[in-house]
Amino acid sequence: MSEHRFILAGVMGWPVAHTRSPAIHNHWIAAHGLQGAYVPLPVQPANLEAAIRGLAALGFAGCNITVPHKVSAMAFMDEVHPAAQRVEAVNTVVVREDGSLLGTNTDGEGYLQSLRDADSAWRADTGPAMVIGAGGAARAIVVALLDEGAPELRITNRSPEKAQAFRDAFGNRVTVVPWSERNTAMAGVSLLINTTTQGMYGQPPLDVVLDDLPAHAMVSDAVYIPLETPLLLAARLRGHRTVNGLGMLLNQARPGFNAWFGVMPQITPELVAAVHATF
Repeated sequence: MSEHRFILAGVMGWPVAHTRSPAIHNHWIAAHGLQGAYVPLPVQPANLEAAIRGLAALGFAGCNITVPHKVSAMAFMDEVHPAAQRVEAVNTVVVREDGSLLGTNTDGEGYLQSLRDADSAWRADTGPAMVIGAGGAARAIVVALLDEGAPELRITNRSPEKAQAFRDAFGNRVTVVPWSERNTAMAGVSLLINTTTQGMYGQPPLDVVLDDLPAHAMVSDAVYIPLETPLLLAARLRGHRTVNGLGMLLNQARPGFNAWFGVMPQITPELVAAVHATF
């Protein structure tokens, strides 16, 4: 890769105006003195194939894929990394030298690292984890936690068939919890994770009660707008350790940046401050 080449990358979604990914990647581009830019790519679902196929022609090194395209983007990859195959979703696309497209998924590892950043002693095998929601983010997190040795994953979702699909895919360490039992199922859990958009700005708060959640449990939210969702506020006031979705966003971004720009960036206090300044 010539140092004189201007490198383009971006984030493809619909909508994408809210995403903090440009702030993250452009901070790293500046910090490393690179020639390049990372831009929002608002793409309607009907135009997804044309947009992805156009990446190479436009000179893009690749892009992130976000909601609602993570699953449908897989169909347009020339190769899908095994991790992305298991998650059945792509969040990072790399345009290779010959123009072919490699799809990967860094969400799960990014999520685990966000927990380790919050508590270096955190381990997945200390007890059951409970996941609220059964979409693409949930799937990435479940795969990562199972790989990391979580003894049980309790999945609850308003539509039970989506939760049942997790059980079918990942076997007997996954337990489906009916939505009506979501609160009592928190008993004995060591990690509670919200992967729904409930609690995000403009959305109603997540409808849960934490009374049965053990005091030692960690509570995390994939949402990062706001940084402290109603769920995390309620958990903090009960004395739980809490982790917002920003750590997952920051950590999932690192491998993509490395693939596109040839540098493995770090999560520095300056980066965190720069992202916080966008809120």
